[in-house]
Amino acid sequence: MPQNKYIPRVSFHPGETLAEKLTEMEMSIKEFSVRTSKPEKTIYAIINDSSSITSDMAVAFESVTNIPAQFWLNKQRTYDEYVARNRRLQIIAASREWASKFPFEKMAEYGWVKPCDSIEEKVNELFLFFRISTVEAWEDYYYHQQLKVVFRISLYNTKKPYSISAWLRRGELQAAELSVPEFSEKGLKSSIQAMRELMKRHPNDYVDKLQKLCCEVGVKLVYTPCLPKTPISGSTRWINDTPLIQLSDCNKKYGTFWFTFFHEIGHILLHGKKDIFLEDIDYPDKTAEKEEAADNFAKNILSDTTAENA
Repeated sequence: MPQNKYIPRVSFHPGETLAEKLTEMEMSIKEFSVRTSKPEKTIYAIINDSSSITSDMAVAFESVTNIPAQFWLNKQRTYDEYVARNRRLQIIAASREWASKFPFEKMAEYGWVKPCDSIEEKVNELFLFFRISTVEAWEDYYYHQQLKVVFRISLYNTKKPYSISAWLRRGELQAAELSVPEFSEKGLKSSIQAMRELMKRHPNDYVDKLQKLCCEVGVKLVYTPCLPKTPISGSTRWINDTPLIQLSDCNKKYGTFWFTFFHEIGHILLHGKKDIFLEDIDYPDKTAEKEEAADNFAKNILSDTTAENA
């Protein structure tokens, strides 16, 4: 919700002001209609709050009432916003059950959303987090695949769609903060050796160094902590022709971390831009063949490293 902006608790339709002005001028609606060259039924509708004052009307009203057109337009705009915000409150109230399904407190602890006391505040904060205006918009995006060029799988049949969608959204926000050059498949393949060396050396800042290696070849790598009861080790997807690898955290076992990472690299190099891969999560579009291929890719890299160390 916009900050530092005055929002009136109540606002009246400009038709009420018009009715008062006509009384003051001792002018009938019929006469006003003739003087403004506007249909009598239109004037009645405005006075009865069932029609809006347009810019053309406002200019015509100015000539007859001697009240500036800007006044009528501002009055109408304020009233329209007031009505829209009231409808918005109804939408938020109807979205409370939806909001209650997210692990909001943990999201707030991670700093993904602002801490809130009321469920209505949580609804609004989740709307801002996902950049949506209704629950239906969230469902269209994460359930019904309305934007298949962006999100190409449905979370409808997953066990934790709300937590998964929040985890994925957080990854998108993290990725948006990274600036990378155009993706280079050749560059990525060439950098694998440096990634293996990093794995063997295991410096304290390996996480940052690995992210830097990825960014240099046009791959965004982000680390996002898991949400409660939603074990997901990683994900790979393309956003605006840029591959994004999202790993759950860096505190897991060292070997598991690297296997997951190279598994995601395998998805980037072996599979198309149209696929989204969620590790440890079952979903309708998941194919065993592609997961096995990514597994084998990771195993080959790790076995080569082991052989070198033998």
